[in-house]
Amino acid sequence: MKLSIIIAGLALAISCQNAPTKPSEPTVLPDPVQTQPQDGFSKAYFASGCFWCVEAVYESVEGVKESISGYSGGHTENPTYQSSNTGRTGHAEAVEIYYDPQVVSFSTLVDVYFGSQNVTQANGQGPDRGSQYRSIIFYQNDKEKEIILQKVKEQEKIHGEGKIAAEILPFQKFWKGEGYHQDYERLNPGSRYIQNVSIPRLRRFQKKFPQLLKKNAH
Repeated sequence: MKLSIIIAGLALAISCQNAPTKPSEPTVLPDPVQTQPQDGFSKAYFASGCFWCVEAVYESVEGVKESISGYSGGHTENPTYQSSNTGRTGHAEAVEIYYDPQVVSFSTLVDVYFGSQNVTQANGQGPDRGSQYRSIIFYQNDKEKEIILQKVKEQEKIHGEGKIAAEILPFQKFWKGEGYHQDYERLNPGSRYIQNVSIPRLRRFQKKFPQLLKKNAH
């Protein structure tokens, strides 16, 4: 769907296309994989539509060092942008968040997640439709899972039981996306998609949670 609003000739602005519907989930989920802190920063993983948008939202949050665009939640090795767009890999566009747990908690990152999306939209966000744009919150341990489940209950009180579209999955592996996807919103301010979708989504989040923002958040 992004292609319908990106001007012709922008070869790199090809992030979103339609894909088959949400793949069926396994009956028995594997145990989550726990990542290790890196230079004092913990890691968290989320999928919430186009990773360009999600990356920009999280990088505006105080305590987040970096947000990396990539793929997770599927069953194939070494997914790419092209293969994930087919809807056959099971992977969703996701972000890997490096954050300082002394500054921002995992619980707050989940609040950011729900506060920056349409929580009831299944298989996509905004104009981006397909299983590769579905919403997923990944947990690495029982504590994170408990936090997520509690946040879902809070959202259900607002929107109705069974209305929250996000999947809750044990984290397995994150595959870093292609280089041209990284920091796309910041590096491509003239893109029609960035102007019409990414920046408005970021602005809505920033207006809703000004207390969470970095001083230099744009």
